Amino acid sequence: MSQSFGKRTALKNAQKVTPSGSEKAESSDAATRPSVNQPVHMTRAQDAPSRQARVAATEAPQNAADYIELKKEIFGALIESINISELGLLDLQAARREVGGVVSEILSVKRAVLSSSEQAELTEEICNDVLGYGPLEPLLARDDISDIMVNGTNLIYIEVKGKVQQTNIRFRDNEQLLNICQRIVSQVGRRLDESSPICDARLPDGSRVNVIAPPLAIDGPSLTIRRFKKDKLTLNELVSFGSITPEGSEILKIIGRVRCNVLISGGTGSGKTTLLNCLTKYVDSDERIVTCEDSAELQLQQPHVVRLETRPANVEGTGQVTMRDLVKNCLRMRPERIIVGEVRGPEAFDLLQAMNTGHDGSMGTLHANTPREALSRLGAMITMGGFDLPSQTIQEMAVSSIDVIVQAARLRDGSRRITHITEVLGMEGDVPILQDIFVYKMQGEDESGRIIGQHQSTGIGRPAFWDRARYFGEENRLSRALEASTAPT
Repeated sequence: MSQSFGKRTALKNAQKVTPSGSEKAESSDAATRPSVNQPVHMTRAQDAPSRQARVAATEAPQNAADYIELKKEIFGALIESINISELGLLDLQAARREVGGVVSEILSVKRAVLSSSEQAELTEEICNDVLGYGPLEPLLARDDISDIMVNGTNLIYIEVKGKVQQTNIRFRDNEQLLNICQRIVSQVGRRLDESSPICDARLPDGSRVNVIAPPLAIDGPSLTIRRFKKDKLTLNELVSFGSITPEGSEILKIIGRVRCNVLISGGTGSGKTTLLNCLTKYVDSDERIVTCEDSAELQLQQPHVVRLETRPANVEGTGQVTMRDLVKNCLRMRPERIIVGEVRGPEAFDLLQAMNTGHDGSMGTLHANTPREALSRLGAMITMGGFDLPSQTIQEMAVSSIDVIVQAARLRDGSRRITHITEVLGMEGDVPILQDIFVYKMQGEDESGRIIGQHQSTGIGRPAFWDRARYFGEENRLSRALEASTAPT
């Protein structure tokens, strides 16, 4: 490491820092979280929000203002002291230690009056500013948040237990927020600028990220992060949450095991990707699986998995690799199952062809409100892809390819339920024949506004995939699950 991290350099720059005096921060900044900025864009100390609201609420305004000024001055001295290019060569923990050491030296020279806990907090916030995602770091550290929605610099919302709530976190300005967005998308080799203001990306933990920046976003960059739990959910855990009954989960396990072609349908935030992850757990470990996604989110546990991801066009407008390109290519990769993270366009045609030509057990998700609407949407996507086929031919292709549609929903109380397990039987004229074998029936709500309902079988004793279940030796297990779920619980 160069002497940029050495004590002499740090001390020399620390001496340039003027004491934090009587200058007061704006009152609107005193209750906000600390800021973050990309180090390569920091050429001078800039205004920064205060520390956490809980600190600002318990200390006098003068102390909060002093803290803001102190952090601003130390940040400026730090940027002058460190070598950004060499810092980038270190792993995260080593870089944090280097930055923390320089901050401690600057505090010592400045003779700042801080308790050990305050000094540790200040060091942590500055490390987040330089190396992490700044104000978003405490939110990303929580495992109970399913969505983080940044609507410009001053409105940051989170979803916890199905309910959306506003936070007191703020960004300093649009430039700081844009730098955070650029840092995220650059990690997966994508770009965000005026010529490419929309970008899908992912965080290292697999969380899905969408960014839309000016000039398309009028009020500043908008950042949406769909988070996934560190400990991946299983069907047994969905049972404990009330999303499905034990008997319903047994039916889903059998469906995943016996290689039914499955389409998971639902609205935004209904848990489609989570459910897809759960179903793939019951795929045999000796099967070769190829996944196709816009941004890689699925985390399959099988050893023989090939993960493919789309690519946007480059600056010259070339080099784009679409979802359809991936699905067509994976047919040449000798897959036993093809899993498409989300069907959005003409790749629906190639997925149906794959399901109907020997790739049993393939799966995908799409946005639709009911199982019947899911089939209609498939047809619409194929038609919009430029395929000149009669609508009845498209419907017949879908009906002959898909065995089961699993419908997920997020109810108005924020809870998530699997509302239908539906078989696709065939066609009667121009109309697909669907058969519900397991449904969720709402019965009302309790005093606290929570939805009351129950899952139960519709009384179908032998579903159409019974022969598949018998081939895999699962017919007795399927029969017991259907029997147990027929009577109301």
